Amino acid sequence: MKTNALAIFLSAVVIPGVVMAQTHEDLAKALTFHASFDQGFAADFSLGEKAFSVRQGKEVVAATPGEEVRIDPMAGRYGGALHFPKKGSIRPQIKDAGVLGYSDKDWNATVSVWLRLDPDKDLEPGYCDPVQIVGDDSKKGFIFLEWSKDESPRLFRYAIRPLFHLWNPDNLDWAVMADEKRPMVQVARAPFSREKWTHAVFTLKNINNKAAKPSGSLWLNGELQGSIENWDLTLDWDPASVLLVLGASYVGHLDDLAVFNRALTDAEVKHLYGLKEGVSELHP
Repeated sequence: MKTNALAIFLSAVVIPGVVMAQTHEDLAKALTFHASFDQGFAADFSLGEKAFSVRQGKEVVAATPGEEVRIDPMAGRYGGALHFPKKGSIRPQIKDAGVLGYSDKDWNATVSVWLRLDPDKDLEPGYCDPVQIVGDDSKKGFIFLEWSKDESPRLFRYAIRPLFHLWNPDNLDWAVMADEKRPMVQVARAPFSREKWTHAVFTLKNINNKAAKPSGSLWLNGELQGSIENWDLTLDWDPASVLLVLGASYVGHLDDLAVFNRALTDAEVKHLYGLKEGVSELHP
């Protein structure tokens, strides 16, 4: 009996520790990009581009601090943070190559970010997209986190809009479409606040894979909010045009942005949420 009790005790203590270590290692292997915003407008780790840029008219130039977006060195979830003090047109962006891994055959990825704001007090009228993935034409695909523009309280959403004719054959306004007609996860009372950070994670799974069911899921603070399923989520972007874009009409703080090369599991998202020092724990 004593031997059995010891075995049960060891399995309860040792095995979870082994699983946690393996999860940590798996996350580290899947990481393609991390920006802590402790280093200004540049990634701490990237398998592709490191420096953020912004579009100014027809030009793309290096991102620098200004009235619409800056680095707040002490306000982050971990160290510094990206701060959008007011609604503006400056949107820091990163090219896909080596970061998002977009594929027209089989695309899998995860984006993780921390946000701090009160949507109902801080955001100005209109839609707000703190994170977008865009290509050469929004009618060929558009992926985003957003707050709705008119509801009070504002609704938080994760959407994967595929080729236009697949999700909107009747050419209806997104704002007036029935919820079931929109390929999205919607959260009526998301836990965002000025006083504390909220962790948002969204996945892309089997996108453009003709032999598997595509999907996308949303987590907030390590808890699954829902999934986009039973949709044809085919995109048709030019891979050279794909961008990860931050801060469209956003007012608030943003920190610890990370991208992974596959759809993370529920356990991995929870592990990511619980990292004491953030994503910096996953790379040198």
